[in-house]
Amino acid sequence: MARRSEKLDFPVSQVRRYLEPGPIVMVSSALDDRRNIMTMGWHTMMEFTPSLIGCVIAGANYSFDLVCKSRECVINLPTTTLIDTVVGVGNTTGAEVDKFERFGLTAQSATRVKAPLIVECHANFECRLVDDALVDKYNFFVFEVVKAHVAKSPRHPETLHYTGDGVFMVAGKIISRRRLFRPELLDT
Repeated sequence: MARRSEKLDFPVSQVRRYLEPGPIVMVSSALDDRRNIMTMGWHTMMEFTPSLIGCVIAGANYSFDLVCKSRECVINLPTTTLIDTVVGVGNTTGAEVDKFERFGLTAQSATRVKAPLIVECHANFECRLVDDALVDKYNFFVFEVVKAHVAKSPRHPETLHYTGDGVFMVAGKIISRRRLFRPELLDT
């Protein structure tokens, strides 16, 4: 049985430290002769088939205009080996510097979108914007993954999860409960 511990009041503005939904990703985008990479910590799976991902791109971010106008991007999954690059990309504006050059990242042509893949990332998900109804109000985009590329190994990479104030947690320990999994009981 799980142990109970005393709870302390906590600032509501900091709950993200416990509720960030997924690993840090780097979103690459392109429009005409411009390209960019942004670090993103807030995204969520919304549907499995088709594979839909929701995310927030701040209106002041250089990528916002590129993604809004091109209606596509690549969501790239870095591992712990890229932590300094992830932070550097997040602390730099694409309006002033080519982040691929600055951080020594390799841009590769995607199959289904014009935004480039980041070769050094463990996985690349080519995405098209399928719903922009909440962009004006919340900067919330809904993308459909139209092509996925994943490295053969490791099967379960160590990914980064942001907790705020420059602090990350590392995911990678795998706990299997497949023997208890019963897909027929899933809420459909």
